[in-house]
Amino acid sequence: MPKRYSPRLKFQVVMEVISDKRDPSQIARSYDVHPNTIRNWVERFRENGSEIFSKDGEVKDLEREIAELERLLGQKEREIAILKNFLGRV
Repeated sequence: MPKRYSPRLKFQVVMEVISDKRDPSQIARSYDVHPNTIRNWVERFRENGSEIFSKDGEVKDLEREIAELERLLGQKEREIAILKNFLGRV
């Protein structure tokens, strides 16, 4: 079973890596965390860090809106394909 780490520990480790105070391998040894795990945390932090400063629920609302727009786009593409087929312009 994989180890579980608290969000606080993950944040602390990521901040140490980003601040370049020590070598990431040293940080990994001192926290008894595999270096690849730390790399994954840093990557996720860099990709999703902006969500920390967003309003509550704003990101989820935007993701739902994008999913709905993608669904509508797919529906319209199917309708266009059906009409083109009906008109004989495939």
